[in-house]
Amino acid sequence: MGLPVITACPVCGEGLNVTKLTCGHCHTTIENTFEFPKLLSLKKEQLEFIETFILCRGSIKEVEKVLDISYPTVRNKLEEIISELGDPYKVKQAKEDEKKDVIDRLSNGELSAEEAIKLLKKK
Repeated sequence: MGLPVITACPVCGEGLNVTKLTCGHCHTTIENTFEFPKLLSLKKEQLEFIETFILCRGSIKEVEKVLDISYPTVRNKLEEIISELGDPYKVKQAKEDEKKDVIDRLSNGELSAEEAIKLLKKK
């Protein structure tokens, strides 16, 4: 078995790019720039937590028992991982909040209709 994949440069800490894939069976090689899945950007401990969570079929109570940690600790670990991966619900909510802000500013006379339209088209 090979070495674990590293996603950050050991010299400067910046993200690495995958540029070559090779088939272990027929030795076909593909070269290009490939993206790492978001999960691989997580720390080893976070990946182990996710593995445990999945093996416990998403049951927080089971994760509590297996890892011998409290319910709030399980929730905090989940929130930390969700935050690292980029919570799509928070991103969507932030965009909706920005649109509401533009509409409120228009209602308060802080923006003209043209300015509001321009801002809303960007969102």
